[in-house]
Amino acid sequence: MMLDRKSLTRARPALAAAAEAEAPHQKAFEAYVRSGDDDALRGLDLEGKAMNTAVAGDGGYLVDPETSATIQSALVSTASLRQVANVVNVEAAAYDVLIDTTETGAGWATETATAAETATPNIERISIPLHELSAMPKISQRLLDDSAFDVESWLAGRIAEKFAGAEAGAFINGDGVDKPVGFLTHTTVAAGTEIWGELGHVTTGVDGAFAAVDPADALVDLVFALGSEYRANASFVMNSKTVGQVRKIKDADGRFIWTDSLAAGEPSRLMGYPVLVAEDMPDVATGSLSVAFGDFAAGYTIAERPDLRILRDPFSAKPHVMFYASKRVGGDVSDFNAIKVLKFSV
Repeated sequence: MMLDRKSLTRARPALAAAAEAEAPHQKAFEAYVRSGDDDALRGLDLEGKAMNTAVAGDGGYLVDPETSATIQSALVSTASLRQVANVVNVEAAAYDVLIDTTETGAGWATETATAAETATPNIERISIPLHELSAMPKISQRLLDDSAFDVESWLAGRIAEKFAGAEAGAFINGDGVDKPVGFLTHTTVAAGTEIWGELGHVTTGVDGAFAAVDPADALVDLVFALGSEYRANASFVMNSKTVGQVRKIKDADGRFIWTDSLAAGEPSRLMGYPVLVAEDMPDVATGSLSVAFGDFAAGYTIAERPDLRILRDPFSAKPHVMFYASKRVGGDVSDFNAIKVLKFSV
């Protein structure tokens, strides 16, 4: 029996173009990504949480909470300074950190003598501006029209991949021009001679290498160049190539100073301290700062706005649809005394 066109049309399953009761944010966001339909987004009741879904007056859309959480989770789990640094959410264009750079004076007093005036601490103010980090993945409209395609997972994965790579490099080597200031960008001087604004370094004694005899001595010196108040929460940071050299180092008794992790999710340890393998750290070379050691939770602050924004552009790369995703993030050293570096030089 032949079916007329109206029957076929009526039997065809309809694509979701509006929010559904059981998952309003997800369905509304999916409808916007697939077809640009923002009616469902505008009809949502917004929740007053750190990560929410909203419609901006200029046409920008914050991603739905599930996608935003997926991206944030991927950023945290990526081998980045985020894992050990201090991360704060701000709602302003910059984040100010006040640091006490000196000790408050104190002295012994007798019962009857006049108390002597003691020194007052010096306060330094560090302002961390937020810069815009963006990614612009694209996908064909035909694939978006495929109802079996998981738009949210694809988009979250692509954005997280781009953001994680850009962030990781900037937190270490960023020059501060439209990006965070990396901790290796700051001037380094011999440990013990540094002033505020400089990082202390320890040398290996050999240009571009560890010493042939007792190479572990440089790492020991690096650890104890850091103040005792920071060592309890300190960790090493280096890339995979440097790890390959450090893993071969033994102490005077012939024992490896590197200890592999025995539990999933736990970092390997060097001389008892956890190691963050960050590929943006420089390779070992003459004068390189290839190993860092410090309490990065105290020493480096990452400031970011908690929202992510997505703009849908179906016109610039037809037949593809481009998605411009952006977030605001900044970073800089917040305590220069909390980080030391190993310099591969005489």
